[in-house]
Amino acid sequence: MEAAAGAHFSGLLPSSPSSPSSADVDSSMQHFVIGVSGGTASGKTTVCDRIIQQLHDHRVVLVSQDSFYRGLTAEESERAHDYNFDHPDAFDTEQLLECMGKLKAGQSVNVPIYDFKSHKRCSDSFRKVNASDVIILEGILVFHDQRVRDLMDMKIFVDADADVRLTRRIRRDTVERGRDIDSVLEQDLIHYVGYVKYGRFVKPAFDDFVLPSKKYADVIIPRGGENHVAIDLIVQHIRTKLCQHDLCKTYPNVYVIQSTLQIRGMHTLIRDRDVTISDFVFYSDRLIRLVVEHGLGHLPFTEKQIVTPTGSVYMGVDFCKKLCGVSVVRSGESMENALRACCKGIKIGKILIHRDGDNGKQLIYHKLPNDIAERHVLLLDPVLATGNSVYQAIELLIQRGVPENRIIFLNLISAPEGIHRVCKRFPSIKIVTSEIDVALNEDFRVIPGLGEFGDRYFGTDDLLSQRFMAAV
Repeated sequence: MEAAAGAHFSGLLPSSPSSPSSADVDSSMQHFVIGVSGGTASGKTTVCDRIIQQLHDHRVVLVSQDSFYRGLTAEESERAHDYNFDHPDAFDTEQLLECMGKLKAGQSVNVPIYDFKSHKRCSDSFRKVNASDVIILEGILVFHDQRVRDLMDMKIFVDADADVRLTRRIRRDTVERGRDIDSVLEQDLIHYVGYVKYGRFVKPAFDDFVLPSKKYADVIIPRGGENHVAIDLIVQHIRTKLCQHDLCKTYPNVYVIQSTLQIRGMHTLIRDRDVTISDFVFYSDRLIRLVVEHGLGHLPFTEKQIVTPTGSVYMGVDFCKKLCGVSVVRSGESMENALRACCKGIKIGKILIHRDGDNGKQLIYHKLPNDIAERHVLLLDPVLATGNSVYQAIELLIQRGVPENRIIFLNLISAPEGIHRVCKRFPSIKIVTSEIDVALNEDFRVIPGLGEFGDRYFGTDDLLSQRFMAAV
């Protein structure tokens, strides 16, 4: 277990025990919970601290499972050297669940303070943890209980060599927790049988409870806090999530599909500059299909009662019939097949926005269904950067009689600048995306982005084309 020292908490203030007031509640906040687990003294707290230091963001708070140790009874205290502090029963998981549930609900909570010398909780003081956009929960057994795991949006396992962990634990428990070396060695009691090491409590608990929970991790960090590459990647992901949360709170019509390992993996592949054309197309199509399915869920439905083959009555819904797709040529055409696969026989129109010389003027060509004003429109363009092209396309649709609230814009990645531009001008439009990136660079390209989508998808990117021809 890592020390639950005050320096390891972000946004914590000492306070007296009290119930959170209604003023502490912010139900509009979306909270991203990260679980960090690993063996004792593996470097979990170091990893968490470095993540927080890199973020430089007051909206991140760290909570340690160590704060939720059960206080020992008088009888247990007399034999503390025989007590297994690495067993799940050593923690008050119910109180941990209660505190984390309140934090996710936007409430401030009072976290207990545990005294590692007396093995008891401080009865007259707590640490107040304020509600935050990102909540990091660290501890050796935070993955053990499924109820705790289910609270997490991202799970990190910090891996370290057993000998390194033992050395760190002895140094930590003697220096930080005021215990003598004999009691530390008694708890960790390393016996040598030939050249094989056995631990009295720590190693069996690690093998029985901590190591099996490694399979639940989304990210495994070897070498702990020394692994700067892994920490940088995690920080980048958290920054993206913070950006998404901000924009979704500012613009309630912006929807980001729920991130999973599959989605994260597909984004990794299509963003990789060295990916093959076939893989880029395959995984782009998968992501586009997910975005289209999510977008269809925002269309109006009507209730419909049917009779099943068993003769039972089923109350379901009927799809919206007046629907069409409109792709922004040419990259938007890459999304048409996914739309056709989801909506049989759907009509699809096209809008081409072309720059006319160097004077900044644009020519717009279009071919749209004659009755488009009567339809709900799914506007297709995989990348939202500055928002200029989409802005022009939406203006055209509105001129053709399409109500603003009947337009749903579907894309793979969005830049915050583009979302601001579109949503401020067209507040009733819905935007559905799979990820919001960090920003635009000085060349107005999305960062980290994925390059020129149309060129990469249709094989007209010079680098990809050269690699394809070399393979042939």
